[in-house]
Amino acid sequence: MLEAAGLARPTYYHALAHPKRPTRPELRPRVAEIFGRLPNGVGHRQVAMELRAVDGERIADKTVLRMMREMGLRCGIRRETDHHRYSSYKGPVGEAFENVLGRDFAADGPWQKMGTDVTEFRLSFGKACLAPVYDFGSKEIVAHSISLRPDLAQQGEMLAMLVAAKPEGASPILHSDMGWQYQHASYVSKLRENGFVQSMSRKGNCIDNGATEQVFGHLKDEFFRGRDWDSFEEFKRDLEAYIHHWNHTRRQVKLKGLTPAEFREQALREAA
Repeated sequence: MLEAAGLARPTYYHALAHPKRPTRPELRPRVAEIFGRLPNGVGHRQVAMELRAVDGERIADKTVLRMMREMGLRCGIRRETDHHRYSSYKGPVGEAFENVLGRDFAADGPWQKMGTDVTEFRLSFGKACLAPVYDFGSKEIVAHSISLRPDLAQQGEMLAMLVAAKPEGASPILHSDMGWQYQHASYVSKLRENGFVQSMSRKGNCIDNGATEQVFGHLKDEFFRGRDWDSFEEFKRDLEAYIHHWNHTRRQVKLKGLTPAEFREQALREAA
């Protein structure tokens, strides 16, 4: 049989004497708990960062990946779409601004560069829209509004949260596409009065706002894909909980394993 299988006798008897054991079995309950925090699971890097930061474990990302494969834990991989369902562009309907960022999304601290956009969810009860403001430095969703319609009322709610959260003396750049909301006089004046520098993508260049778009990709993978809600109230409640998870629990490699809230607090303390 060994000859037919092309297997050497020493290899066969070594395998018998050294049966394969599960990787770090003592950590399996904890890995399953971290993975199960989101409906679609979390990736191995998220699990590894949590084990290192909270549990004090010395463990490599690849070790966690091997554990998860042995346990049959797999999160979904982002799928590219061939179209964008929602577009707010209606031509020059108000004041437009140059692209101040020029695709330079790098920021070494919070409240320097930010992005905003609107994304749409199609659900059993109809449509819902999320309008967030994403901080490129801290990776935090610093303000947001969840609404049935992408209207000025939604933008007003989002701006009120944004202005209330802004640290004194900060003058961040807020980047968006050329949607009608962002050209509207009330939106423009609210930003100008509160020390924001407005920046806009060029028409038809979604990559100009790529840093914000990638947040929507993560959000729809981790929170939305494969799920449905019977009412707007239930959907809003669960999306609010996910945004809190993003800011306060979800650790990020680019923040060296910190959560966005931890990074922001640390950066503001050091700047004080």
